[in-house]
Amino acid sequence: MNSIRKNAIIVGVLFILAAVSAIIGLALYQPILNDPDFIIKGAANNTQVIWGAFFELILAFSVIGISYMMYPILKKKNENIAIGYVCFRLLEGTIVVIGIISLLSLVTLNQDFSKVSNQNVSSFLIAGKLLVAVHNWTFLFGPNFALGPSTLMMSYFLYKSKLVPRYISIFGLVGGPLIFTSAVLVMFGVFLQVSVWGAILAIPVFAYEMSLAIWLIVKGFNSTQLANSCASV
Repeated sequence: MNSIRKNAIIVGVLFILAAVSAIIGLALYQPILNDPDFIIKGAANNTQVIWGAFFELILAFSVIGISYMMYPILKKKNENIAIGYVCFRLLEGTIVVIGIISLLSLVTLNQDFSKVSNQNVSSFLIAGKLLVAVHNWTFLFGPNFALGPSTLMMSYFLYKSKLVPRYISIFGLVGGPLIFTSAVLVMFGVFLQVSVWGAILAIPVFAYEMSLAIWLIVKGFNSTQLANSCASV
């Protein structure tokens, strides 16, 4: 049980680390994301963007780490959910890394632009916009599309197993489908991902992750329910 308590604390810390690093990374990326001419304006903000990539890398590792630490607990009660959760979290982390590579590639092009004489400015601008577009789509498919099913699976497991208070699980049962629905609406152009509606639809999943994180750090899993590892889900 000491090992399970330790896992709970690590998972809680990783949830908070993932949320904080995602926010910081997005904030640091603003020079690239909001300026289509970034690639031809010199290297003044390159270090800031690289730091943004560093924080997003922490996000990717945190997401994967959560699935790794939760797998043995999930497997005791439902192996299918355990495997599904790991797969969707790995997918999310992989998509985040693709987004990181796209923006670091843009930094490289920015550096190359200043070294090449007789540059074809339009070609650099097109390449830059393409790389930003790749990141924008990864930002949608990772934190929204992939996050929705993993949140739904985990919260369903927690609701049935009663390892944490059920109000936390309910946040996830509501938040998972909502964040997935939000991704679909963004994909079809109903509203922007970074918008009032995007933020509103993300509130339940954020509440789920933060309430779960705090509970796991402070209280851990319900030891009585956890001990009954043969109970059906």
